[in-house]
Amino acid sequence: MTTDTPSVLIVEDEPDLADLYAAWLEGDCDVETAYDGNEALDAIDAAIDVVLLDRRMPGLSGDTVLDTIRERDLDCRVAMVTAVEPDFDIIGMGFDDYLVKPVSKDELIDIIEQLLLRATYDEQLQEFFALASKKALLDDQKTDAQRKSSQEYAELRDRLAVLRVEVNDTMQELLEEDGYRQLCRDIANESVIQE
Repeated sequence: MTTDTPSVLIVEDEPDLADLYAAWLEGDCDVETAYDGNEALDAIDAAIDVVLLDRRMPGLSGDTVLDTIRERDLDCRVAMVTAVEPDFDIIGMGFDDYLVKPVSKDELIDIIEQLLLRATYDEQLQEFFALASKKALLDDQKTDAQRKSSQEYAELRDRLAVLRVEVNDTMQELLEEDGYRQLCRDIANESVIQE
């Protein structure tokens, strides 16, 4: 897991199963459980890093909870953990990954690690592109002599170099940990959002 303890919300209408998942994650994560969709929406806030969400629940379904999480623009990753076999309706859904029950302890821990790693990658890319655009602007607007004499510009170049290595390292880790499938989903989700 990451150096900071991630916060995970387990949303599962079978209390015994929710409690089992929580026991599996205890020590690795700060875990909260919600036994229905309404409890989930009351419990979710900006402090939650990952939501493990059952899709089929009485009352508010996991699909509705997921839609509400995305409408609230919360910056968390969501993995559906459900007995519902995926169908083409999942294409338009805003989850980050999908596990079909039954799942093992290792699968739950692996999916949380992958989602957290992907979140790190997103943050790294956002910072990298923001700094790269600033550098490009300064390259266009300032002379070579002005750039060479600027401490801020030197720090910008150094930070970009560090970020480039971090982005590459994170990408390699994603690929090595069978993250290619998730990475492709992330890229596809970004393409859908931009269209």
